[in-house]
Amino acid sequence: MIKLGQYNELTIKRMVDFGAYLVDDEGNEVLLPKRYLSGDERPGDWGRVFVYNDSENRPVATTEHPVAQVGDFALMRVSDVNQVGAFLDWGLENKDLLCPFREQRVKIAKGRSYIVRVYLDEPSQRIVASAKLDKFLSKRRPNFYHRQKVDVLVTQRAELGYRVIVDNHFWGMLYSNEIYGDINIGERHTGFVKQVRDDGKVDVTLEKIEKARVDDLSTVILDYLKAHGGEMPLTDKSDPASIMRQFNCSKKDFKKALGQLYKLKKVTLAPDATRLA
Repeated sequence: MIKLGQYNELTIKRMVDFGAYLVDDEGNEVLLPKRYLSGDERPGDWGRVFVYNDSENRPVATTEHPVAQVGDFALMRVSDVNQVGAFLDWGLENKDLLCPFREQRVKIAKGRSYIVRVYLDEPSQRIVASAKLDKFLSKRRPNFYHRQKVDVLVTQRAELGYRVIVDNHFWGMLYSNEIYGDINIGERHTGFVKQVRDDGKVDVTLEKIEKARVDDLSTVILDYLKAHGGEMPLTDKSDPASIMRQFNCSKKDFKKALGQLYKLKKVTLAPDATRLA
């Protein structure tokens, strides 16, 4: 079955003057217009194409790459607004994406950009956009574990940071005091789950796992020093096996943790020992 609004792996069935007819495993056909052909194609060749509706609502294939396909959230710029709704630039040369008025959370203005969800309107079989994001996000409590790696889409500035969409399914929050760099609406980042709140929303951080690992190790080292008279024979020059035996970590992480504690003036480093400052 050829999927509208998505990428499809299709085979050329026959060549015509105005392009090539592509077919799926079930024999369904779609036209790939001549402008997307190099001239070297032959029946039996196959490839990956995006299938959408043309201006007459007929399925057509393209080798262009839209900003998003059906099921995706993405930031898109409004190229025009008329009596039907807003038309968004989704990366196809001859086709803007309609966001009907009924799918606008606030009045959409030409020239501005908005986060929308691309979906297939089943009754009309048209690919459209919606700015009403809530209805596409899950209401169930996600089953994430602590520090799980997730995809994060930045959607909106909030009082405490940024509202984000996590793994394309859940609302989340990225807090300002944990952002070390520029963040822009519409950007995708790799994030890590801090916690799932009682309301089902997900607190995430962009801190890499290594930093969390080093932070935890720093705490362990401090606790060890306090429990052993403020001194230990391990230093950043110690052999990896000794470090592994005592702290079950790599020498690389151990050196970073010591360096972090030294910068915070919590330890002093000597050639043969590490001591509490």
